[in-house]
Amino acid sequence: MCRLHMRTVVVGYCRTPFHRAHRGDLKDIRPEDLSSTVIRETLSRTDIPSETVEDVMLGCAYPEGEQGLNLGRMSTYLSGLPSSIPGMTTNRLCGSSMQVIHTAAGSISMGSGDAFICAGVETMSRVQRGGFNRSLHPMIESQFPDAYIGMGMTAENLANRHNITRQSQEEFAASSHHKAISATKRGLMDDEMVPISGVTTDGCMREPDLEKMSQLPPAFVESGTVTAATSSPLTDGASSLLVCSEEFAITNGLKPLASIVSTAVCGVPPEIMGYGPVPSSEKALQRAGLTYDDLGVIELNEAFSAQSLACLRDMGLNDDDERINIDGGALSIGHPLGASGCRIVGKSASLLQRLNTDYALATMCVGGGMGIATVLERWN
Repeated sequence: MCRLHMRTVVVGYCRTPFHRAHRGDLKDIRPEDLSSTVIRETLSRTDIPSETVEDVMLGCAYPEGEQGLNLGRMSTYLSGLPSSIPGMTTNRLCGSSMQVIHTAAGSISMGSGDAFICAGVETMSRVQRGGFNRSLHPMIESQFPDAYIGMGMTAENLANRHNITRQSQEEFAASSHHKAISATKRGLMDDEMVPISGVTTDGCMREPDLEKMSQLPPAFVESGTVTAATSSPLTDGASSLLVCSEEFAITNGLKPLASIVSTAVCGVPPEIMGYGPVPSSEKALQRAGLTYDDLGVIELNEAFSAQSLACLRDMGLNDDDERINIDGGALSIGHPLGASGCRIVGKSASLLQRLNTDYALATMCVGGGMGIATVLERWN
């Protein structure tokens, strides 16, 4: 039975600490252990019968090596779920775990299940960005060379097109670190965090120093303005939440954080990949019947300072709009590709409750030239 008017809700958000790849505290932990840790925690927080889970949907940007063999299904075995509960892995690069939330919401609206574990993971220490056996299609490479463009170059392109100075990029990154450090000190990250192997706090944020930032060399182009300090770090981590129908939540005594109002994806030219949040957010807001003025929370994934600023300015928002990434963003917290979408949706939902405001937007750019967005409404 199709249930188009049944609200879909978000419950039980959690994540591991996020740490820098290759030198952080999670570098030796396998992706299955990261993902199963957060899945178990979501099950614990919701306390639902495990047999009521319709499917485990996992987002992962590079599902090969240790992240291969359908990591979503592999994660069910370590999560304590019965073998009757299936698992799947979705790849929309950086938007992978936001995509599985969209997929779950669509399945619920079609009557194809009531409860879905939606999770994401990336261990960039153990599976390199781009994968181990990258092979470019000759025709795509010759006719659409920007389809394979490096992400850093897309940030440089946006900086050039939007006249975004290096100083403004560094100030934006510094602000992200300040917010994340402040939120951590005040215990505002505690509720979402799941310890793993003795690691209890994030490891990417640094006390910002604008003078030191200004001395860093450009990271991608000799004459460029994008540096390591204004790029999200390679990161390890996982996140999870439960997407379920309103009826399921009520029946099982759950207290949702938010309901999903609308979703959207879109494509943009790959050479300006980072611009994807602009059209995807406009589409999602239009579907929700809302404008940016209606939002109390905006979680914009900070892949790069340059792309974040380009998006904010074309959204008609100020660089320092207090609704944006209230507890910091990917520049300071980290960006484990497959886990970030779930993190910013879960964070948006949590912030709606904490701030007692009505609507939130979670949005991010996606490699290959795409954007993805989710609009949420606070659950009363």
